[in-house]
Amino acid sequence: MTPTEEHEPDYRFTLANERTFLAWIRTSLGLVAGGVALMQLAPNFSVRDVRLALSVLLVAAGGTLAALSVRRWQRTQQAMRRGAEMPTSRIPFAVGVASVAVAVLVIVVLVRI
Repeated sequence: MTPTEEHEPDYRFTLANERTFLAWIRTSLGLVAGGVALMQLAPNFSVRDVRLALSVLLVAAGGTLAALSVRRWQRTQQAMRRGAEMPTSRIPFAVGVASVAVAVLVIVVLVRI
């Protein structure tokens, strides 16, 4: 089979790819919900501009993650159909780095207030 020929992959792999996609979507929804909750449910967070910035950052990260996860799902599905190598993804690394950065920022703000 040539790399451009497509075939239907084993349904178990397709479903596993879909479950991974849905896990990334759940994570992105969690980020969006965290941003909304921070803005709406933490009015006593004394530094309003920091609260707003963190909220915007979380919502933007959630939207970006959702878009990236769709592309990852498509690329993986296409690779399976073509019998090609699975594409690499930097999403886990990016989510980890962003989570640490947000956590450090929140700790710094909480210690300073």
